[in-house]
Amino acid sequence: MTSRVVAALAVSLGLALAGCQSTPQAVQQKEDLLSAAGFVPQPANTPQRLAAMKKLPPNKFVQQTKNAEIVYVYADPIVCQCVYFGSQAAYAQFRQMVFAQKLANEQQMTAVMNQDAFDFGPWGGPGPFMY
Repeated sequence: MTSRVVAALAVSLGLALAGCQSTPQAVQQKEDLLSAAGFVPQPANTPQRLAAMKKLPPNKFVQQTKNAEIVYVYADPIVCQCVYFGSQAAYAQFRQMVFAQKLANEQQMTAVMNQDAFDFGPWGGPGPFMY
């Protein structure tokens, strides 16, 4: 196999394994970004808080209004059994961080695929192919 095929297979395997992350691991990574973006976790440590958390969709953002301000709410019944609260600025920061992480992942995949690119120099580059 050529090195380009091997690199492509390695990237594919890495993506497949990343897709096989357990739910708690994926949620934990998301929550790390939430905290870094400015979301504040509040534990569901009373029967009332637990009941309120269970009314929210798990691991999804819900937009709420409180005192004429938009608040983003993210319930996690799996990892921390808490609810994250964030402002519009925190949500915008979170989205920017997710975008930057995806872009970095794509750049890393491209670099891996291109690291063993074939040197066409001695042949003057690809020309018409004859099969």
